Amino acid sequence: MWFWWLMLVCNLLVPIFTIIAGWFMWKHAPQKINTIVGYRTKRSMKNEDTWKFAHGFCGKFWWIMGWIVFAVSAIVLIPFYNGAYVTIGIAVGVTVVIQCVLLVMSCIPTEIALYKTFSDDGARRQN
Repeated sequence: MWFWWLMLVCNLLVPIFTIIAGWFMWKHAPQKINTIVGYRTKRSMKNEDTWKFAHGFCGKFWWIMGWIVFAVSAIVLIPFYNGAYVTIGIAVGVTVVIQCVLLVMSCIPTEIALYKTFSDDGARRQN
């Protein structure tokens, strides 16, 4: 039983990180474009406007996705409460891999939003 609780905590670390990092990106993005911290892609680093837009969009996306993944990740382990250590470990391992894939794939909607909002030179598109 103690192992299940430990694995539940470990299983929720990625969603908790996603929620916290998303909130910081959304509300407190790095003020200056840099190559060390922040959402750094070629399109997001064109100018200050694209930089702020990318952080706001990706941060809000991470924040929302983090809460959804948090709930799903907690529910996924319930059927394994009295399961064998190996079964619980495999369930947590698979869940964490899926969480990380979702986190990395969040670049896709962010880049699509950047493409729809800004031209290739970084100017906002006219609607």
